[in-house]
Amino acid sequence: MPSRATLAAPLLAALLLAGCASTEGIAPTAKMTQPQQLGLQPAQTAFPKANWWTTFHDPELDRLIATALADNPSLQIAQARLAQARAQVQGAGSALEPRLGAAVSSTRQQFSNSYIYGPFGGNWYTDNSALLQGSWELDFFGKNRQTLQAAIGEAHAAAAQEQAARVLLSANVASAYVNLARLVAVQDVLQQTLQQREQMLALVRDRVRAGLETTVQEKQALAEVPQIRLQLDQTAVQITQARNLLAALTGQGPQATATLSPRLASLPTLGLPDTLPAALIGRRADIVAARWQVEAALHGVKAARAAFYPDINLTAFAGFSALGFSQWLTGNAQTLGVGPALTLPIFEGGALRAQLRGKSALADQAIAQYNATLVDAVHEVADAIAARQSISRQIAQQEQALAAAQDAMRLVDQRYKAGLSNYLTVLTVQSAVLKLQQAGVDLKAQALADDVALIRALGGGYTAPNLPGPTAQAQ
Repeated sequence: MPSRATLAAPLLAALLLAGCASTEGIAPTAKMTQPQQLGLQPAQTAFPKANWWTTFHDPELDRLIATALADNPSLQIAQARLAQARAQVQGAGSALEPRLGAAVSSTRQQFSNSYIYGPFGGNWYTDNSALLQGSWELDFFGKNRQTLQAAIGEAHAAAAQEQAARVLLSANVASAYVNLARLVAVQDVLQQTLQQREQMLALVRDRVRAGLETTVQEKQALAEVPQIRLQLDQTAVQITQARNLLAALTGQGPQATATLSPRLASLPTLGLPDTLPAALIGRRADIVAARWQVEAALHGVKAARAAFYPDINLTAFAGFSALGFSQWLTGNAQTLGVGPALTLPIFEGGALRAQLRGKSALADQAIAQYNATLVDAVHEVADAIAARQSISRQIAQQEQALAAAQDAMRLVDQRYKAGLSNYLTVLTVQSAVLKLQQAGVDLKAQALADDVALIRALGGGYTAPNLPGPTAQAQ
């Protein structure tokens, strides 16, 4: 006749199988976009280097970006998030290690007459114990390991996001610096124009006194001077605001940049890539962060799936336990125990399936976010290249127009001084030169701003270490 142990084994196995809730029909369904689907080519492209701003050969810009990367509060927030993510990795990893603790207690109590205490019932005793207690979850089904991998993925994502914040901050400082240089250049053009208009006003007044001009021409020349001064005042306010912005980006007070006056002409423009390289996905920190978040989410799905299976713990204790103090901490009071403990989810009211469904939805969300980030990155690069190409053409056209206007201005000025032309003609040609000079300043500044935007779109010199490869898992 079969023994009780022989009958219990298959019964226990059947109970375990029946007790495990079903995971059928619950899994991520989203697919990751491949670079080739967006027209990215496996071509070699000269990416920006990590300290790309040194390409502008401006020591003041180098100093500002170095200060920003050291002291900016927004970057410090990203760094704090990274430290938090790394702490979570340590917390998740601790679940894989054995645990050991100590417990010392001394309890004064009256034992029950109706329990197992026998002759001790009804009397007061002091129950003393001093134990070392240990436990180790064996993690046969990988729940804790998958949880750890999910935490590691989140930490890698946080590290990439911190780098993305650094790229964005350096690009913002460079853009603000270029804008300040543009305003300073506009101010120089306006000051030159004001000087010319004041000289012209003096000349018109001399010609009026000589009877060669009427007061109408004098009034027209006089109206030009306050208009230029108004533009100068407006530009001065914009320069102050641009300096204040740079101070804020670098985590400093306004006095730190109060005298900053960069020269636009000394900042060189940069080249353009010919293609959109597939390596872009490894050169943008936001794309790398999105990939790591997909990796973390997929491990979260595996951890939720492993929660359907039993938890097996190995527990042990050793120490001393005695009634009263006379025999406590002696050899007769020694106690020792060891054994496994199994916890099986039999009926959870659908909680485990809901948790798995939620983790699967998070994985779908992470994959969709990765796809959106990749599409946005390609869009940004394409726009930056198109804008930069257009600005190059506009600069060439502006230079041709300015050269022609300056030639015309010289001729009209000679004719006016010789009495062969009137002031309106001079004023019209001078206005055209002024507009073209300001347009040249704006176009040069826009070309530099587009260079910075393209550098940021190409990743700003970031290179990801040990890229994850979640594509196969996601599919």
